Amino acid sequence: MMSNKRTRESVSAKLLPFFSMMAAAIFLFSACSDDYRSGESEIPDQPNIVIIYADDIGFGDVGIYGSELIPTPYMDEMARSGMKMTSAYATSSTCTPSRYSILTGEYAFRNERAQILDGDAPLLIDPDGFNIARMFRKNGYRTSIIGKWHLGLGEGEIDWNGVVKPGPLELGFEESFIIPTTTDRVPTVYVNGHNVENLDPDDPLYVDYNENFEGEPTGNSHPELLRYLADNQHSGSILDGVSRIGFQKGGASAMWNDEEMSIELVALAEEFISENKDNPFFLFFPLHQNHVPRIPNEKFLGSSETGLRGDHTVEFDWSVGEIVRILEEQGLRENTLLIITSDNGPIYDDGYDDGAIEDANGHVANGIYRGGKYTAFEGATRLPFIVNWPGVVEPGIVSDAKFSQVDLMASFASLLEIQLPDDTGIDSIDMLEVLLGKSFDGRPHILQQGAGRDHMGLRVGDWKLIPNPRVPGWVNPKHNERENPISTPMPTRDTIYLFNLADDPGETTNLADQQPEIVEDMMELYERILSENDITVLNGR
Repeated sequence: MMSNKRTRESVSAKLLPFFSMMAAAIFLFSACSDDYRSGESEIPDQPNIVIIYADDIGFGDVGIYGSELIPTPYMDEMARSGMKMTSAYATSSTCTPSRYSILTGEYAFRNERAQILDGDAPLLIDPDGFNIARMFRKNGYRTSIIGKWHLGLGEGEIDWNGVVKPGPLELGFEESFIIPTTTDRVPTVYVNGHNVENLDPDDPLYVDYNENFEGEPTGNSHPELLRYLADNQHSGSILDGVSRIGFQKGGASAMWNDEEMSIELVALAEEFISENKDNPFFLFFPLHQNHVPRIPNEKFLGSSETGLRGDHTVEFDWSVGEIVRILEEQGLRENTLLIITSDNGPIYDDGYDDGAIEDANGHVANGIYRGGKYTAFEGATRLPFIVNWPGVVEPGIVSDAKFSQVDLMASFASLLEIQLPDDTGIDSIDMLEVLLGKSFDGRPHILQQGAGRDHMGLRVGDWKLIPNPRVPGWVNPKHNERENPISTPMPTRDTIYLFNLADDPGETTNLADQQPEIVEDMMELYERILSENDITVLNGR
C-alpha cells in the first residue's frame, strides 16, 4: 500500500522554481526527440500505459491547441514529439459520466446512477464486472490510480473512520490513492487503499450532506474566513480557507492541503513508477486542475495571464512534465504509451468568486467551439487529446480522426491482443490504429452527453445533431454564456439542432429545417444507439 506520510516541507522542496524547471524540461524533451525513430516499427510487448486526466481543461486551454495566455510547454512538446488529436471527445460534459465510460467502455447514460455523484455516494461501477483496470491486471500488469476518483465508494453509509470499501481496489486496481470526490466536496481527505490517510482515531471524521454539525463554521455563517466567496451550494464547511459542498467535522490530521496536492500526487506517481520499472504497469493519473476550488501552489501564482484558472492549468502542465521526467529517468519512455486528455469542457464561474471571468484577459477556453461544461455543444466534449510513444507514434502527427474516450477499452484490448468478454465495453470500438497515428479513419459516430441523461449530441461525419438542447433546470445559465464570444444562452424551448461542423464549427446556424432528411437519418441512428439491442453490431463488434 502506498505511503504518503511526508512533511509539507519535504514535499514542497521537490518543487523547483517553475520557470527554471520549464527550461530544463524543454531541453530534456528536445534531446530525447533526436532519438525518435521514423518509419514502421514493431510495437513492444506489454507496454506501460499512463493516462494523465485533467479536470475541466478545455480545447483552447493548451498552447498547441491555440492558447496564447496559458503556457503549457510540457503538453505542447508531447504533442510535437507525438500526436495531437483534434476530433477526440470525452463521452460527457461532466466528470462522473466521463470517468465511468473510460473505465467501463460503456456510455454513462446506460447506467442511471452515472451522473454527478455526491461525496458519500456508493460505488458506481459493479465490482464483479469487467473494466480497464481488471483487464490490465489479468494480463500481468501492475495497476494503480492516483488522483481524483468521483465514482462512489462503499455500499451506502460510509464509515470514514473504518474500512472504506468497495472502491478502486475491488475493481482491479492493486494500489489506490484517491481524492474521493471533487475537491469542492467533503470529505477533504485522501483515501489510501481502504482507509483515510493519516486519520487520528482520537479525532474521528464525520461527513453529512444534509445538515451541518453544531458549532462548525460554514461559508454562509463565517464568510470572513474564506479565501474567496462562494455561491450557496458551495457554502458548506470551511476547509483550508474554502467553503465546500456538504458538511464535515473532525479528522484534522487527515485534511489535505490544496496547494500541496499536485506535488504529493506526483511524488506518489514517482514511487509507483520507480517500484514497477521492471514490470508492465497501468497508471491512471486523474488530476484536479482546473476544477474549482482553484488553489494552485504558490510557485504557480502569476504563471499565466488569466488569473487563478490559468495558473491552475499551468500547474497541471507541470505535473505532465514531472511524469515524463520520471519515465525518462527510469528508462521507460520508449516502452510507455502516454495519453493526456481531459474529462469535459471548460467552465469559468462554477460556484466560486475566484476571478475566473474578470481575469480571463480575452482567453477563450474552448477555442473556436461553442459551449462548455454541462452542455452538448462541441466545446463541452471535444478536448485536447495528446498521444506520445517514442518509436511507435510518429512525431508531429496532427490527426482529425474522430475518437471517443469510450474506445480506450477496446483499443487497449487490441494492443494486448485479447478478446473482450461478451457484453462488456459494449460502446467501445477498437480504434488502436487511430490511437497510434497509423490510421485517420475515425469513429463512425460520436455521442456527446451533456448534463443529465436526456441532453445529448450526436456527430456523424461533419453533421452534428442535438435532439433536445435543453439542459436540466439545476444548471445555472451563466455556466454557458461566457465560454466563447460566439456562444449564446441555451434555448428555453425544445428545438432540434443540426449543424454542419465543416462550415460552422462554432455551431451558430441551425440547419434542421433545411435538411429534414439528414435530421431523420440521424434521429434514427440516435435512437438505435440509445437502445441496447444489437449495440455491438452497430459499433462494428
